[in-house]
Amino acid sequence: MENQEIDRLILFSLSPEETHYLGRVLGESLSCGQLVALSGHLGAGKTCLIQGIMRGLGVQDRYLTSPTFTLINEYQGRLLPVYHFDVYRLTSPQELEELGYEEYFFGQGVTLVEWADKIKELLPEDHLGVVLEQIGIDTRRLLFTAQGENSRRLLSRFRGLLFSMKY
Repeated sequence: MENQEIDRLILFSLSPEETHYLGRVLGESLSCGQLVALSGHLGAGKTCLIQGIMRGLGVQDRYLTSPTFTLINEYQGRLLPVYHFDVYRLTSPQELEELGYEEYFFGQGVTLVEWADKIKELLPEDHLGVVLEQIGIDTRRLLFTAQGENSRRLLSRFRGLLFSMKY
């Protein structure tokens, strides 16, 4: 039986800066071949969290934005490539198939997917899900769920880093 304590983590962010910080720590925890699937309504903080993740991965690009109109942005992190998908405007998962999404999702980089709930059937079995929920003007609830052994290790590293660091 799986230990639910290891599989899930709920955090609260009281500001965009805290959301960015959580993303940075998560980015420092990520390694080759991992996928983070983000979900939440417009304005929930997905892009803010991803900007933090990018910083944690060592992406130096000053203009980190969602690839809403291009579907994917590619960046070079400290040690590995980072692929940022925004599938908000997809009309069907088949559009991703035409792009050859498998090379990204199952490749050697880190893949970040905004609006991942739109393409659930294409996500790897092993991924870290993050659901962001706005519960106040600046307050967000973040639910991290590890799907698979690799993601459980990621969540454990994230938890360890998060609780050993200070702002």
